[in-house]
Amino acid sequence: MDVETVLAPVDGSEAAMDAFEYAVAIADRYDAGVHALHVLGEAAGRGVAAGDVDDEDVAALAEELMESTREVAGEIPLNHSSAYGFSASRLTQHPGSVILDAADEVEADFIVLPRQPVTGDPDAVIEKAAQYVLAYATQPVLSV
Repeated sequence: MDVETVLAPVDGSEAAMDAFEYAVAIADRYDAGVHALHVLGEAAGRGVAAGDVDDEDVAALAEELMESTREVAGEIPLNHSSAYGFSASRLTQHPGSVILDAADEVEADFIVLPRQPVTGDPDAVIEKAAQYVLAYATQPVLSV
């Protein structure tokens, strides 16, 4: 199997960071890079759209999260991006579709994400997407 890019969605949850460690291990094994996708929750998206949450606050949160991923990645090449997991104007946008769209955009060869069950934590966005990604991804998926 040829792996050049491993996509690892992160949302700040412990489960996502645990899965990110697996993504780094896979990238290390295949001499690949990791793309960390920060998936923002519904509250952040609505807050920014309504003007209640400042874009700079969201960017600061994303940078803090990416600093954590850089620490875990060490010498593994790391890229990152952010995406809203939900949209009030696009009803088909949800964490699963966002992850799969990002996988296509970055030409990911492998996806690693946390497994369900849903904990109920409003910031744990990715756990709601695992089943969807497992069902519809065209890349191999590891759900941990």
